Amino acid sequence: MATKLKKQDNPKSEKLWAAAEKIIPGGTQTFSKGPQQYVKGVAPKYIQRGKGSHVWDADGHEFVDFVLGLGPVILGYAYPRVDEAIAKQLKDGIAFPLMHPLEVELSQKLVELIPSAEMVRFGKNGSDATAAAVRVSRAHTKRDKIACCGYHGWQDWFIGTTTRNLGVPDAVRKLTLPFKYNDIDSLKALFDQNPGQIAAVILEPTLFVAPKDDFLKKVKELAHKNGAVLIFDEVITGFRIALGGAQEYFGVTPDLSTFGKALGNGMPISAIVGKAEIMSKFNDVFFSFTAGGEALSLAASLATVAELQEKKALKHVWAMGDMLRDGYNAMAKDLKLEASTRMIGYGFWPEMEFNGKDGKHSFEIQTLVTQELIKRGVLTRAGMVLCYSHTPEDIRKTLAAQGEALEILRDALKAGDVASRLEGELIPPVIRAS
Repeated sequence: MATKLKKQDNPKSEKLWAAAEKIIPGGTQTFSKGPQQYVKGVAPKYIQRGKGSHVWDADGHEFVDFVLGLGPVILGYAYPRVDEAIAKQLKDGIAFPLMHPLEVELSQKLVELIPSAEMVRFGKNGSDATAAAVRVSRAHTKRDKIACCGYHGWQDWFIGTTTRNLGVPDAVRKLTLPFKYNDIDSLKALFDQNPGQIAAVILEPTLFVAPKDDFLKKVKELAHKNGAVLIFDEVITGFRIALGGAQEYFGVTPDLSTFGKALGNGMPISAIVGKAEIMSKFNDVFFSFTAGGEALSLAASLATVAELQEKKALKHVWAMGDMLRDGYNAMAKDLKLEASTRMIGYGFWPEMEFNGKDGKHSFEIQTLVTQELIKRGVLTRAGMVLCYSHTPEDIRKTLAAQGEALEILRDALKAGDVASRLEGELIPPVIRAS
């Protein structure tokens, strides 16, 4: 029988939030880190520190963390080799009036590891890289329209396709055309409707769902047949699904690729890599900013990549995720909850699915399960991010918490009172369905 726990008191978090709401629009720097995404009223709002796979909130409560800064932390918090590389570089400086040798060293490493990489440019976040990839593709093809699939950051060219499009001009919104994953006909229709106008096809090569029927290969063939550049957005999959990204894992090489998140184990760095023929356009295409060659992030990235290589860390990451996913699904089956919840996806980032009676995503069920996990010392969202510092004991503790949460869900579904068991606000989507 599931243990009934009281929600934790978070006076410091609440005091900080009260101050933040008055001076920070929205109260947060990142929508996905806002309290609405973690059962507002139950979850802590501020994290004070992290070590390995654990974090401590502003009130001192400890959690096994499966959010990991929204994905960048691939090795673990305060990871010694990375921190030592940062500290060593810090003694020599952070930003300089000319280029730093680490730019060359890291570029050479990425060219060595990533199949599509012949040349490299660096940014500070995924949106930098995807926006640069779109701009250089337009310059290369002398076309304006973009076909996209997945999430590609906050800048106008993409966010205009979502419900978060306030402030994006209509003229810009009309230039980006979404298509559906694993639906090659939806992409073909875009080319048929916009002959000779699409500069690039950009997509996340996978996330929680695997490509079917040679989907990625067919996308590449269709893009090239129509004279468009193929861009893989590997901001999430890069240095997680494989060192060379999803393109290495699936054996499909795009023209351009964007990387971020895990590239620096939490430090702000991203990269756009690709064919020299296209990348050389950056000699004229403007992609330049003060922090582009910031040395601490370059040092952190080199240390991160070296550790991933030498320790074969991704094998461990996948093993922990597989253990978590398989254990969760076994418990859901035993409790006869398969229709309401299951865990899908790859070991590096499996996702809990929550379905109502209509088969659609249930935010009530998601909120209840997440609420009970938080109360049991597990900080997570639906997608559970794994890192090298997660241990079998972390996974066992998490499965025990999930087991109790699922028992509570079973009882709530039988009683028909899921909503009344919520102790905080319902989790909403960051980007609402249109």
